[in-house]
Amino acid sequence: MDFEIDDDPRRVDRDTVWEFLSTEAYWGRNRTREAFDRQVDGAWRIVAAYRKPDGRLLGFARAFSDGVLSAYLADVFVLPVARGNGVGVELVRAMIEDGPGRDFRWMLHTADAHGLYERFGFAAPDSDFLERPSG
Repeated sequence: MDFEIDDDPRRVDRDTVWEFLSTEAYWGRNRTREAFDRQVDGAWRIVAAYRKPDGRLLGFARAFSDGVLSAYLADVFVLPVARGNGVGVELVRAMIEDGPGRDFRWMLHTADAHGLYERFGFAAPDSDFLERPSG
């Protein structure tokens, strides 16, 4: 599959992202469209994958950050039509390794795809990481 990665947030097809997050993503169904739009508008960085040559959105990743030391990776997904073609790997690589947050402490929550994230150095939290779950 021929695709490209781009970090221009203006290029993102928000309707496609919203459709996936609100109907298929186990983590994304508890927000409104208005909340989703605020999250995208306030994101520190957006990275998406697009099919060549037609530019159809294939995958998406969003991050929020203090811009100095730490960042949180969120809403990473690849549409079913593009899975198994390295799109997820390239999305995460672009966000984590190829962007301005290369040396940050990155965090994320996930119930799946642990193997993907471990390739980029993610591991179970160490003893100095605490979390207050939502609730």
